[in-house]
Amino acid sequence: MRLPRLLVLTDRTQCAGSLTDTVAAAVDAGARAVVLREKDLPLPERAVLAERLAGLLAPVDGVLVWAGAAGSAGHAAVHLSAADALPVPRPALLGRSCHSAPELTAARAEGCDWAFLSPLSATASKPGYGPVLGVAGLAALVPLGPPVFALGGVRPEDVAGCRAAGAHGVAVMGPVMRDPSAVTRYLAAAT
Repeated sequence: MRLPRLLVLTDRTQCAGSLTDTVAAAVDAGARAVVLREKDLPLPERAVLAERLAGLLAPVDGVLVWAGAAGSAGHAAVHLSAADALPVPRPALLGRSCHSAPELTAARAEGCDWAFLSPLSATASKPGYGPVLGVAGLAALVPLGPPVFALGGVRPEDVAGCRAAGAHGVAVMGPVMRDPSAVTRYLAAAT
């Protein structure tokens, strides 16, 4: 799979309607990769949700990424936290969340296909989380890892700066969960 420029992360607590409807609208707006978080759900319930969301992405050749090591067996695409152990067997596509130079370097050494690097800016989803990187911090760290997606407080108007800093793309949660049509603005900015 060729990595898209936009990855959408789920957070059902920020959706105006159901998560399934929100993801369907995001896919209709052009999203082609969705990271299923919802780690608080029991694994069987999360697995059913994963099947439902994968079904929305299949007709557009999109990919559903399972977040976290727990329950990741059998998923072709998995995104790990900075502390998660590598799953065995290794999934076909593997990403990791990173916040520092050592974490990015480790993700590259593990052979990760991508890394989320955060937070770019202050974010409504995780207030007080940081320190923020800004575009200069992003540019300094990007060369250390696998292809990087800037995450955390990324607005459509930030995408060009992230790309100029060397990021492969951006990962977005809150703005898309609150308004799935935002996908079109992020995609327009990424091209």
